[in-house]
Amino acid sequence: MSSPDPQVRGARNPSTRSAARGPVVAVTGAASGIGDLLTRRLAASDEIKQVVALDERRGDVAEAQWHILDVRDPAIAEKLRGADVVVHLAVDLDLETDPAARTAYNVRGTQTVLTAAAAAGVHRVVLCTSAMVYGALPDNDIPLSEDAELRATAEATGVGDLLEIERLGRRAPRAHPGLHVTVVRPAVLVGGTDTALTRYFESPRLLVVAGSRPTWQFCHVEDLVSALEYAALEKVDGEFAVGCEGWLEQEEVEELSGIRRMELPSAVALGTAARLHRIGLTPSPAGDLAYTMHPWVVSVGRLHDAGWRPKWTNEEVLAALLAEAEGRHTVAGRRLGRKDATAAGGAAATVALLGTAALVRQMRKRRGL
Repeated sequence: MSSPDPQVRGARNPSTRSAARGPVVAVTGAASGIGDLLTRRLAASDEIKQVVALDERRGDVAEAQWHILDVRDPAIAEKLRGADVVVHLAVDLDLETDPAARTAYNVRGTQTVLTAAAAAGVHRVVLCTSAMVYGALPDNDIPLSEDAELRATAEATGVGDLLEIERLGRRAPRAHPGLHVTVVRPAVLVGGTDTALTRYFESPRLLVVAGSRPTWQFCHVEDLVSALEYAALEKVDGEFAVGCEGWLEQEEVEELSGIRRMELPSAVALGTAARLHRIGLTPSPAGDLAYTMHPWVVSVGRLHDAGWRPKWTNEEVLAALLAEAEGRHTVAGRRLGRKDATAAGGAAATVALLGTAALVRQMRKRRGL
């Protein structure tokens, strides 16, 4: 398996920063997750003059210039003065967040950052969404062109927010001449992430909807961070995807993972997923299932043309995902504690997916519904 890039772990000598002639890059959401990894990488780069880090708490990268505030605060414009590029990563896609609150945060935050960047004289904003915006449909090309129409709907977790973020990004240059927007769309993201798609691999059986053709293209967070650095340095612009070379068919995933499939008719799988989500037993709406049913793998040609290459293969990222999932137990998208998992077992997982009334009553009682 590929080892993490040493630039992500360390930071360069502060004395070299003043000699750098590269851009000043601001990162929102810099204290944790991808934002933290990118802040570390940029602080270690001789191509970056200065890193401005913005979050609601201070992170651990001492070499960055920190500003503590909510990205929805218009005062962020003053903090962005002097920055050349803003990489906006303060986006909430947590499965457990209230959907209305999540959308309000994501949309208002992106609006504020784009407006503030323009007011501060920033010339480029980098937005990070997902290849999910292309939509998972049975007639998708394999792979999709990066210029393919965005045919996703708001039925899957957070996808409506991502589509709105992209819409705001397209409008911003018209409203603010001189502001450029780059959009980065990673494939299934793996590496300290928790999504409906990573939870798919925590189940005792891999749900396969009869008649569907799942294909899997992964993106390790280390590769995403290096692609974001390319965007911050303006080595690539426009809208582009990032992920591993090629893709894996469902049969290859099952062989590599050693997890057997459980095949269900489409009406049963989708109906049950909708019912369990509607009564609050699972965080994932039925729309999430489409991304495990139909292809949505994407070409990464624009990054390739810019000289970027992924360090991880699909097989390596799948192995990393399975290692992270070890010891976790998910049924129908809902994480179970150790006690629940022991009681449920593989048979009960099947029952849960079929929406058996007995299990629904039991789980509702536990949650006090």
